[in-house]
Amino acid sequence: MSEGTVDRAFAEALYGSEGDLDTAASLLAADPASDTELARRGRELVRRAWERGWQPADLHRMVVRDLGPDTAHTRLAARLIRAETGRYDVLPPRWTGQLDALPAGEAPRTDRFSAATTTLELYRLLLRLPAIEPVGPVPGEALSVPVAGEPRTLARIRALLAKAEATGYPPEAEALSAKAQELMARHSVDEALLASRTHAKDTPAACRIGVDAPYETAKAVLLAAVAGANRCQAVWNSAFGFSTVVGFEPDLEAVELLYTSLLVQATTAMTRAEAEQRAGGRKRTKTFRQSFLAAYAQRIGDRLAAVADEVTEERGELLPVLAARDVAVTGRTEEMFPETVTTRMRGVSDEAGWHEGRSAADRTRLSGTSRSDEIDPA
Repeated sequence: MSEGTVDRAFAEALYGSEGDLDTAASLLAADPASDTELARRGRELVRRAWERGWQPADLHRMVVRDLGPDTAHTRLAARLIRAETGRYDVLPPRWTGQLDALPAGEAPRTDRFSAATTTLELYRLLLRLPAIEPVGPVPGEALSVPVAGEPRTLARIRALLAKAEATGYPPEAEALSAKAQELMARHSVDEALLASRTHAKDTPAACRIGVDAPYETAKAVLLAAVAGANRCQAVWNSAFGFSTVVGFEPDLEAVELLYTSLLVQATTAMTRAEAEQRAGGRKRTKTFRQSFLAAYAQRIGDRLAAVADEVTEERGELLPVLAARDVAVTGRTEEMFPETVTTRMRGVSDEAGWHEGRSAADRTRLSGTSRSDEIDPA
């Protein structure tokens, strides 16, 4: 009885072009025995999403974008994701962190009809997710990279960036961020040297990083700049709100850390600049913020590249090794994304915002350049 009820509800609400959610929800609400089967189908949909290339953070992002933040949908999705991944003793890299970031707690109690409607709306979203480029193994597959133990250098970088975000003294933030970028570049060079000496069969990997509204184009440019400075490439998917970053594993870790920190610092600087503009009697708008972030991203790109190049030049004997890794990253990116389009940033028309953004980037003393052709900041 319960399995048949779920089949009829799914046929009514999920598989037709014009699904009738009310009728399907009524069927489920009238049959409490269907709850176990309904939950099993949800875990099955989550597993299918893994097989189509999605990861926990990706699913959560799509639920928030399509069904709203902090809703019964997000909590149900988090519960299903944890239940499905809990079946495995070992998870792929980054999955544990993504699971920890999911919302906790149960959804508020409600009537059975409302709960069934929420479930069907979420399942319909999961069912219709298209296949995307995979960026690693799914749970249960063999893992080719270590999953535990963060390198000491990355722990130091994480601590430096946390202090840079927290301090209210700009010169201290500059020094901390500059030191973090230097450590990132040296860590990348050291890893390349180690792989060369041990003849390790190291190949480029990939990860996805959320690029959320508002001002997502400027944020995507900033991420591409950070990726380029750290020997990676970034490809932005505007429809799904993320960029895929391709590079060697240590460099991917560095990109995630630095982009997150710079975005916090840029937002803080933008807020401060807006306050100063208002104090001077000038009302700032969306165009000010867009122009600020665009200029910040472009200038940060230039400066990050200079920092990375300086560290690389100190180890001139490694240039052939690093060049080979760059070629490998480019090849992997082209393999994953054989067709891309260039996106031009629009709405960058506020001169004051552009000037303030470049000035903030100069004060941060960090820069990078985008090696990706997918985003044009002009």
